[in-house]
This record gives sequence, structure tokens and C-alpha cells, in this order.
Amino acid sequence: MERINVGILNVTGYIGIDLARLLHQHPGVNLVSVTGRSAAGQRLGEVFPHMADVDLTIEGELGDVDFAFSALPHGASAQSVVSLLEQDVKVIDVSADFRLKDADEYESWYKVAHPVPELLNEAVYGLPELYRAEVSEARLVANPGCYPTGAILALAPAVAEDLVNPDMIIDSKSGVSGAGRALAMKTHYVEANENTSAYALQGHRHLPEIVQELQGYTETTISVSFVPHLVPMTRGILSTCYATLKKREDAERIRELYRDFYRDEQFIRVVDTPPGTKHTWGSNLCLIYPTVDERTGRLIVVSCIDNLVKGGAGQALQNMNLMLGLPQVMGLEALPVYP
Repeated sequence: MERINVGILNVTGYIGIDLARLLHQHPGVNLVSVTGRSAAGQRLGEVFPHMADVDLTIEGELGDVDFAFSALPHGASAQSVVSLLEQDVKVIDVSADFRLKDADEYESWYKVAHPVPELLNEAVYGLPELYRAEVSEARLVANPGCYPTGAILALAPAVAEDLVNPDMIIDSKSGVSGAGRALAMKTHYVEANENTSAYALQGHRHLPEIVQELQGYTETTISVSFVPHLVPMTRGILSTCYATLKKREDAERIRELYRDFYRDEQFIRVVDTPPGTKHTWGSNLCLIYPTVDERTGRLIVVSCIDNLVKGGAGQALQNMNLMLGLPQVMGLEALPVYP
């Protein structure tokens, strides 16, 4: 099998360096170029000692590649994506620039006009479990946000099967790596350690993604309350989702419905007991536990992912595999690390 040459724009963020880690051991590609302006000219292993065996220098500009990942910040990423597409390079954008289909919605949440709104309809939302065929044919894929990945996978079967009323609540808890490497007061060790806090109660930037994708399964207007929390751990997202059932349902029947919905999905596990974030650490798995609160008639769905893998770099590789016609599990077979 001929290997494909791939590159990463902005390897110095948490998603970017996890992409490098996964791509380095992928049997179908060669990681040949990485960029990072703040570290340009340095060896990758000098900046990230765990990557010392990777023979790459961080560059200021991307080299000659056939496939690229952009992990640049929103706004800046879109411009680089356009340049790559003009060179016939397929791209997965890990930023938020192409996730939302409405340019006005993007501007409302990200406080900047979209640089290339004409590409929004072409970009495929890269949740492979829901858009496998579209991802396989795409030249531009928008990698989903970490919170939306867990929440959408948790609720999509219930909405698609018309089991629940459209008013939903999502309570998500994320490790500190989800905030990125940039310095911020709330992520300093003494601020985050032994502390749990809610934030963005008036609306998180990932909320419109969740609504957009769930809305595609129903003609009824979806209403979502989404509250994220920061918890003192490095990796992982646990989401607990609540929705009122339209009629009385048995928990086991709903679990069977979920298993049927995801029956061909190699990275989804519908489990019989509530999962924890330790059960997905370092893997591309999403664990889903649906149950019923019989007292209130509510569906409760718990999902767990590693925010940097299935919520980021691993999902990007899963999308890349589909875009290149490779088995979607290639390079992602590693089991979770426990404890």
C-alpha cells in the first residue's frame, strides 16, 4: 500500500500534538510536515519530549503534502484551508470554522465574519457515525467539537426515533485539556485543582452545533439547555443528557434501540452500566448508557469520550481514513489506558 503524505497546521496545541502522535504510528500515511509559528525551527522532540523519535522539524509553513489537518484557531484556519483546497489537497479542519452551516450563526457565536461563507455548504460535518457516506466523498471535513461529539451521539437515536419531546438538557463535564494550552486563570493548577465549576451558562459556542445536528432528525424545533463544567482532570468528557419521553418506555428496550442504531459502528459501545471517563482514556471510543427515570418519565443518556481523541484527533483520523478509502479503524485500534 502506497502511503499518503500528510501534514498538520499548528502542531503545538493539544489536538495538534495528539494528531502527530496518532499519525506517526498510522500504517497508511507518512507525517512529513508540521507547522507551529511559536516553535518554528525547533525539532518536534525538543518541544514535546514524548515525540523525540519523530524526525521532524516544526516549520513556519506547511510543506508538500497530499492531505492536511488544520488545527489553527477559528478565523485563521479558514484562510489556510482555502489555500490548501486550491492546491487540490484534501483537508480536515479541526477548528470551528466550517462546523456551522449558517454564516450569520457563526458570526453571532464567534464574533467575526466568516472568511469564506461560500464553503460552508460544501464542508461535511465530520461525525462519521452519522455522515459516513458524505465524509467518504468529501474534500473538506469539519471535525466536530468535543462537547457536541458526546452529546449528539447520546441523543441522536432518541430524536431520530421520535422518542422524546424537543426540550432537552445536557450537562457536560470536561477535563482541563479541553481549554487548550493558552494560559488562562481558570486553568492554572491552583484554580482548577480540587475544584469543579460551571461556565458559559448563557450559551457555549458548541451549543449551535448540537442544535444544528439534532434538528436534522426532526421537523419540531429543538430547544437545548447546555451547561459545561470544568473538572480537575486532564482528559475526558462525561455528558449526562435529559429529555422527557413521549410515552412510557422500558429502559432495556431503549438500550436495544440504541444498539440497533449503532450496530455497525466500531467505536460506539452501548453499555449496560454507567460509564466513567477512565473507560475511554486515550481511545477513540464513545461509551453510551441510556436509561429511564420511571418516576419522571425522562430519558437519561450518559456518554463518555476522551476529548482529545474521539473529541478531537482520533475522530479526525477516523475521518481521514474514510476520505482516503482506508478502514476507519486503521491507526485507532488501541484500547483505553486504565487506570
